Amino acid sequence: MSYEELKRECLHKGVLFEDPDFPACSSSLFFGEKPPIPFIWKRPGDIVKDPKFILGGATRTDICQGDLGDCWLLAAIASLTLNEKTLARVVPLDQNFGPDYAGIFHFQFWQHNEWLDVVIDDRLPTFNGRLVFLHSAERNEFWSALLEKAYAKLNGSYEALKGGSTIEAMEDFTGGVGEMYEVKKAPDNFYEILEKALKRCSMVGCSIDTSSAAESEARTPFGLVKGHAYSVTGIDEVRYRGQKVQLIRIRNPWGQVEWNGPWSDNSPEWRLVSPSEQKRLSQAALDDGEFWMKFEDFKVHFDKVEICNLTPDALEDSTAHKWEVTIHQGSWVRGSTAGGCRNFLETFWTNPQIKLRLTEKDDGQDDCTFIAALMQKDRRKLKKFGAEMLTIGYSIYESPSRDGHLGKDFFRYHPSKARSKTYINLREVSNRFKLPPGDYVLIPTTFEPHQEADFCLRIFSEKKAITEDLDENVAIDLPEPPNPTPSPQETEEEKQFRALFEQIAGKDMEVSAEELEYVLNAVLKKTKNIKFKNLSIISCRNIISLMDTSGNGKLEFNEFTVFWEKMKKWINIFLQFDFDKSGSMSSYELRNALKAAGYQLNNYLLQLIVLRYSDEQLQIEFDDFLNCLIRLENASRVFQALSVKSKDFINLNIGEFINLAMNI
Repeated sequence: MSYEELKRECLHKGVLFEDPDFPACSSSLFFGEKPPIPFIWKRPGDIVKDPKFILGGATRTDICQGDLGDCWLLAAIASLTLNEKTLARVVPLDQNFGPDYAGIFHFQFWQHNEWLDVVIDDRLPTFNGRLVFLHSAERNEFWSALLEKAYAKLNGSYEALKGGSTIEAMEDFTGGVGEMYEVKKAPDNFYEILEKALKRCSMVGCSIDTSSAAESEARTPFGLVKGHAYSVTGIDEVRYRGQKVQLIRIRNPWGQVEWNGPWSDNSPEWRLVSPSEQKRLSQAALDDGEFWMKFEDFKVHFDKVEICNLTPDALEDSTAHKWEVTIHQGSWVRGSTAGGCRNFLETFWTNPQIKLRLTEKDDGQDDCTFIAALMQKDRRKLKKFGAEMLTIGYSIYESPSRDGHLGKDFFRYHPSKARSKTYINLREVSNRFKLPPGDYVLIPTTFEPHQEADFCLRIFSEKKAITEDLDENVAIDLPEPPNPTPSPQETEEEKQFRALFEQIAGKDMEVSAEELEYVLNAVLKKTKNIKFKNLSIISCRNIISLMDTSGNGKLEFNEFTVFWEKMKKWINIFLQFDFDKSGSMSSYELRNALKAAGYQLNNYLLQLIVLRYSDEQLQIEFDDFLNCLIRLENASRVFQALSVKSKDFINLNIGEFINLAMNI
């Protein structure tokens, strides 16, 4: 039910809303620890007499950090208050504690290319009658505390909000695209870049690096806090002793603890600035966590600046552009599409591949500008299951003329044309590129192979860029099965099989699954270059279901000889991809092995097959490879037969049918 429907229902019944999906209990608070103090969930009306949703406008002073390490989120909320339009999207302003109050509120967040409406009740964790987590400087104002609760629900719990990057929340508030600057390496016009960012209502955060975990939230002699997220809330120039001085305004989400150097709240520099100038700059000597500092000092003391742009326009550029955006959703699946970075050449090629066609140059330029933003999905929500942010990045290659998934040899002999600046364990990696018009292939990856996650790739381009997944079309290319007729002259191999058959099967020359198991394992044991384990009874039953033309559940000798020709081909394919001759094949080689057998499958079907047939070490033994091929051949035969008999059946394609067949 929607927010409006739930609210109407509560008002009709005369009850206050209680959220069943995010209940007022410890599971909504913590997953890895017990509450350090006995929290009591209270509604705002039980905390103060006259609660207000927003009091005197939503401002950055409404954000005071509580007992939760989510300064990154609070810094983003403080930046959010600087843009009324963006704030109203995230925090619908028509909510209150008035006559139509029903204990229900809602907030909107951007998640992987869609806006979600998150509905909550207004029960908040308290201790001794005070809010434990985010709160306003005004005790009877509750919009910021409720926003934090909605964001905690979105991510599974309050504890899931511990530690993060400000730009993560900024993107969830705007759907914008983030860029990160290292202050010490920033361009010469960095002041102008920040000035333009704030004018364009971009959200800006900053922080000081730590050299060890022990330094986290350690205070410097100048009153700054290491490893702590700050908001940039203003940038301006002031006349001082006849010269212009560049200043920047910073806010600590704690609501206290400020810079104590030049241009801080009570510094002597302000005495030489006129009262009208101080008023224009909203300068006030209050211990509210906000302070001005000289821009040169800012560059000395701070290390990182994160900017979330509401549009991808370059902050170095003076003109605004219309941007095109394309979105790709994908997955890294262990054993099939989680190949890791280029350092792991043997599996790198198995990663998802996205073709990017740049057709039009930028106006007045020779190149095409685009931003590639790769985001790993739902990692914060999965924290309670032990998930952490993975280290992610991407590489961009010039595309060869052929279509289809690029193989290992292509990456062995071709260098990348561009790549993300770094592999890093942030939710999103984003970089701006300029490349000549042409076709390219972008490979999104985790740094290490075998790491699983869903991802969202956004491509922003000034001119229309065409993108498509380089996923294989499902196609079957098998030779027509020969009729099981005896040849005029038996080979030596056939004579040996006939003798073994007569010994096992008797006069009717037919074998059951159990007898076939004995025959095949006896033959395979005599083959020198094979290190396979015994074939299973399941494999032999599947062989009979594939080859039994009479329907009696047994295999005749002629049917067996036809199957043996298939078997020899499949053995040779398996040995070709069993690189270390161990008797098992890496699941990452399955795409090529199946293609050699006549089956071209897409990523989804490969992932399905790997999940079913590989072991914990991502190895596939011959028995499993054989079972896989038999099921694929059975499925393709049935599909061809049904598509001939039934015109209605053509609505189902071969890939969908194989998916259905492999799940039976």
